[in-house]
Amino acid sequence: MSSLPIGATPAAPGTPAAAASTPQGINARIDRLPATRAIWVLVLLIGVGGWFEFYDLFFTAYVGPGLVKSGLYSTTTASFFGFSGLGAFVAASFAGLFIGTFLLTGLADRYGRRTMFTVSLLWYSVATLVMALQTSSSGINLWRFVAGIGVGIELVNIDTYVSELVPKHLRGRAFAFVHLVQYSAVPAVALLAWWLVPRAPWGVDGWRWVVIAGALGALVVWVIRLCVPESPRWLAQRGRTEQAEAVLSALEAKIEAQYGRPLPAAQAGAEPVIAKARFAEIWQPPYRSRAITLLVFNFFQSIGFYGFASWVPTLLLSKGVTITHSLLYSFVIAISNPFGPLLGMAIADRIERKTLIVLSALGIAVFGGLFATQTSPVMLMILGVLITLGGTLLSVGYHAYQTELFPTRIRATAVGFVYSISRLSAMFSGFMIAFSLRHFGVGGVFALISGAMVVVMGAIGLFGPRTNNLTLEEISR
Repeated sequence: MSSLPIGATPAAPGTPAAAASTPQGINARIDRLPATRAIWVLVLLIGVGGWFEFYDLFFTAYVGPGLVKSGLYSTTTASFFGFSGLGAFVAASFAGLFIGTFLLTGLADRYGRRTMFTVSLLWYSVATLVMALQTSSSGINLWRFVAGIGVGIELVNIDTYVSELVPKHLRGRAFAFVHLVQYSAVPAVALLAWWLVPRAPWGVDGWRWVVIAGALGALVVWVIRLCVPESPRWLAQRGRTEQAEAVLSALEAKIEAQYGRPLPAAQAGAEPVIAKARFAEIWQPPYRSRAITLLVFNFFQSIGFYGFASWVPTLLLSKGVTITHSLLYSFVIAISNPFGPLLGMAIADRIERKTLIVLSALGIAVFGGLFATQTSPVMLMILGVLITLGGTLLSVGYHAYQTELFPTRIRATAVGFVYSISRLSAMFSGFMIAFSLRHFGVGGVFALISGAMVVVMGAIGLFGPRTNNLTLEEISR
């Protein structure tokens, strides 16, 4: 009779049972898993949780015209730091994101990916609901800031979670699939904004209904958390090998049944077991140069990405488009968001990750410059779609890339740290975009965006390491 636990999968051929339950053995067993329905269902469930995170993140752009229309904000202000202007609303979002990513993402390394997935989603859902009930710009800014903290934690935690649950040969496609699910939230929020923002159903401003819809994430999070396990890599790294073994064995049994034949042999990884991770490790080779590269990259990529994504309707208004048509054109542009990740699923594991990032940044710079010179509605929408495709492919590439460059023991902490600088720059970019728009028009806005993309291409193209189809342990070394 077998002494294995019920539902457990025997160690791969040539792998001693004891070694298969070590952190190195757990990691190796994950990396040899084939792509079956069980893996994709896990990725889908995490992506559905991220759907609400993206809805919350991107409604900033689409409720902006409604906030101005209601008299709560102005489009621009006379002073650079004008807190009654729309730039302050954008800045409040990213100030919260900065606090969440810089100070609190380490909680996922301490308490687990699954726990923080649930807590942070509930956090920003409740805060967003409270924000929708505010009647002053200061109240909206405060609760937008609080919600941003939860979104900041969730953004990094989801990336960490996905990178640790999927095998090495699927990482690029898995991130693209998660983004496909997440970015479907953008046309959803754009459609609701187009329909509701110009109106006031039952006497309530339309922008409030758009925001309230985003708070519904709290109602589905409990279902998701029951279906998604803790990261076996994280459990093993924390010394909780029995739990890691139980989670992975159950997953292996399900995958093997779907695969229809024995699972491939595991090749043991070599990430050392360190009981307590230290922040200072980020500044030791080889992680120091990676951290510096990603700090520069993230500071400038957020100016380019959010400089367009958070201001689409407002930029169109500045070109003389009416609020109704601005939201309509924005909706057409927003529909293209899922197509970038869809394309990413086809190419993400075939093209080197750093190459994808560089080419995407180049596309944003070129198409952005052309957008600034157009007045034709058709060309504005076409170029807006192309900028959006570049932005979503950039997002697919770098969200996978930065999680690959650090080991499991400090992954959430390190990614949160380097990613936090993008929140800081995005916070100030709200004021920078508003200032550029006021003094230099749409052309000035895209000159700023194109310059930022040039720095992005230089940072990753010249200093970023290669990662495609390498185990996380190989990249860590």
